Amino acid sequence: MSAFDQTIASIQPVIKGGYRARLASTPADLRQAQQLRHDMFVGPRKNSAELDSDHFDALCQHVLIEDLKTGVIQACFRIMHFDSGASIHKSYSAQFYDLSRLSAFRKPMIEIGRFCTATYATDPNILRLGWAVLTRYVDTHAIAMMFGCSSFPGNDLHPFTETLALLKHRHLAPTEWAPLVKSADTDSFAQRLAAHKPTLKSATAMMPTLLRTYLSMGGWVSDHAVIDRDLETFHVFTGVEIAKIPPRRVELLRADAR
Repeated sequence: MSAFDQTIASIQPVIKGGYRARLASTPADLRQAQQLRHDMFVGPRKNSAELDSDHFDALCQHVLIEDLKTGVIQACFRIMHFDSGASIHKSYSAQFYDLSRLSAFRKPMIEIGRFCTATYATDPNILRLGWAVLTRYVDTHAIAMMFGCSSFPGNDLHPFTETLALLKHRHLAPTEWAPLVKSADTDSFAQRLAAHKPTLKSATAMMPTLLRTYLSMGGWVSDHAVIDRDLETFHVFTGVEIAKIPPRRVELLRADAR
């Protein structure tokens, strides 16, 4: 695993549609990302001037998507690089999930975390730029898997019954990589909703945008959700095996990354 390894932090910015996606290169860049994360994850719930930061920030590279004219940050996320699954126990996700099966994964991996978009950032090209810079990263460093925690708002799972049932019926992780239960505060939705047939329209309508994107690339999820009381969310572990992304989707991603 590398922490701000300059041989890894070599992806050129992607500039399109009046926006630029680039890797953070200064402490001020990192503070911008931490401020946006605070505003989106913490600010709505707590009157606090603190930044959203943790010890994982020092182990990650941070992507900023900014308005070219104003320099205002529109979205951000962070990337933690692993040469293989042998160090996956050091990931953010490993705090909540037993990832011992994924420790056998022998190829390079990245964890994508703290993905957030500002409330004023409504242009769909902003997220496309995020995926474009990720595509460059994946291709440059021969990444074989992306993973992370896909969050839902709130601690109440009931409004997302249809979505969770759809995940159970169509998108559970393959047994060889499936995360096991680690957190004490979990919901075994796959077991709980085993007999529930989801309504596709309702399920997709309530699905978080980021998770929907992962699934469109052939992604899969854990069979249980972890409730995060601090952030007032719940999340599912999500993995995307690069080799299993549909060819047409790969073509579109690489076209945006040019």
